[in-house]
Amino acid sequence: MAAVFRAFFGYLFLVMIVRIVGRRPGKQMTPFEFVLIFFIGGLALTAIVGDEVSFTNALCQIITMGLAHYSLAWARSKSQRFARLVDGTPLILLENQNWRADTLRHMRIQDDDVIASARDSGIKTLQGIDRAVLERNGEITVSAVESNS
Repeated sequence: MAAVFRAFFGYLFLVMIVRIVGRRPGKQMTPFEFVLIFFIGGLALTAIVGDEVSFTNALCQIITMGLAHYSLAWARSKSQRFARLVDGTPLILLENQNWRADTLRHMRIQDDDVIASARDSGIKTLQGIDRAVLERNGEITVSAVESNS
């Protein structure tokens, strides 16, 4: 039973660590997907090379982790406050040609990262950027200044 509790609390700990560490890696993956992938791999590895070589123990831990993930997803769907705590909210990095320096520094993002995202969106200059937002999944979304023509 201790292994089941270790799996459950290990999962919750990893979700919070991924949330604290940041959003930048893996633009297309959510923190939950990272935890799911790495935690399952770690549990499987523990069952293969760890001191407790019980396949049943590993299966119980993986099932517990899956149930913990399901429970967390359910709680996120029931509470907006909890969802914001776990997922975060979009953050504005640049608006009206003004950098949000505190947000950039806190999220460990360089202005070059925003400019690179703008180039990916076809915006060639800083003056062409209306707003840059760090999305919940780690992507930087850049919108162009609307022209009055």
